[in-house]
Amino acid sequence: QVQLVESGGGSVQAGGSLRLSCVASGNADRLYHRAWFRQVPGKEREGVAVLYAGSGSTVYADSVKGRFTISRDNAKNTLYLQMYSLKPEDTAMYFCAVRKSIGGWFPWAQSAFYDYWGQGTQVTVSS
Repeated sequence: QVQLVESGGGSVQAGGSLRLSCVASGNADRLYHRAWFRQVPGKEREGVAVLYAGSGSTVYADSVKGRFTISRDNAKNTLYLQMYSLKPEDTAMYFCAVRKSIGGWFPWAQSAFYDYWGQGTQVTVSS
């Protein structure tokens, strides 16, 4: 019903920047909540940031607060993750996700609460 395609990943040195994009198609509703997750081998998927559709509020993981910005271009139906001051520990596969339920608070950093996922884009940060 909803298809998500991430892009923008790559290799960058510590301190560098990248902007990830996630294009939504299908029956994606602009009021659906959207988020970015990341995952490294052997670890659980980690919530990075969420954009609440109704309020426009954003929440970030402590590890990226002040360095990453989540935003959306409704006209292009695209979600972005702007990443500055990248660190080696940011190295991971990054995924965008959509929660189709339109509501308020939910445990945003738990992957089980999202209904649609992209295929992921790799970010590698070297020291």
